[in-house]
Amino acid sequence: MSIGELAEQAGVTVKTVRFYSDRGLLPETGRSAGGHRRYGAEALDRLRLIRSLRALDLPVPEVGRVLDREDVLEGVIAGQLRSLGTQLNALRWREAALRLLTDCTAEERADRLRLIGAVPTPPDTTALARFWRQWLPARLPARLVSVILEQAVPQPPADPTPAQVLTFARLHALVSGACDPHLGPEHTQPASHRPDRDFRPDVLYDGLLESYALASADLRAQRSPYDGEALDCFVSAYAGSRGLRDTPDLRRRLGSQLAADPRIDRYWQLTAELTAPPSGPPAPTAGAAHDWLCAALDAQLAR
Repeated sequence: MSIGELAEQAGVTVKTVRFYSDRGLLPETGRSAGGHRRYGAEALDRLRLIRSLRALDLPVPEVGRVLDREDVLEGVIAGQLRSLGTQLNALRWREAALRLLTDCTAEERADRLRLIGAVPTPPDTTALARFWRQWLPARLPARLVSVILEQAVPQPPADPTPAQVLTFARLHALVSGACDPHLGPEHTQPASHRPDRDFRPDVLYDGLLESYALASADLRAQRSPYDGEALDCFVSAYAGSRGLRDTPDLRRRLGSQLAADPRIDRYWQLTAELTAPPSGPPAPTAGAAHDWLCAALDAQLAR
């Protein structure tokens, strides 16, 4: 077939056939006496396959890989699906962000634009994870860091509402804000995170995670803070991390220490708002569990 005959049978332009031929995707069988391209019958099937792959928005280099090795098609499709998912997430975020800006005052709109503009599109959790890696104590084992990040860092909703866009943007701004450089660790970190030769952060956070899990059941049941297994586990985590025994005196000192520690209540408040289900009570956050346990300790000490 001549290039014109192939183009006509495939329903494309001569320019299209020439484009794929020049890139080696459509081999020629030879040339005419006048130097014109000639194609065999298999070129029509190959051209139709190329058009199908391009219709799926596969880049030309990826089309070439598939034509050379059919076994890579599955991997190419998977990669295209991931790319498409990222694009759809970005579009959903932009749509919700635009809706957020439609019904507010001029002052609110300026503030919301500032917040939204600081968040990457599609949004990611890089800033939140960085915040926690800086907040957590040094020498914490990687396995615990991974577990804590999984529990403490909320994922941006795949199909967010305008309110969720605003909440995530506020959360992003909170963790991205620079701390006062004149403040030392004693003002920005809990006392239990400060360097100490005898401190075992793995013992502390293993115990804290267990106590939070126990307290979550009470939070879901909306029980008031009380003495029990969760509080004992909570206190034991702090005592064990310093090689101490759980005594009434230690509980009094721990209560004073926790009352003076820096708090990140705003972080947990925004996280709860972001992850709240459409109906029903939100799932307890680690911050809510920590507050519940501190309240249980305070109530015990008050008695």
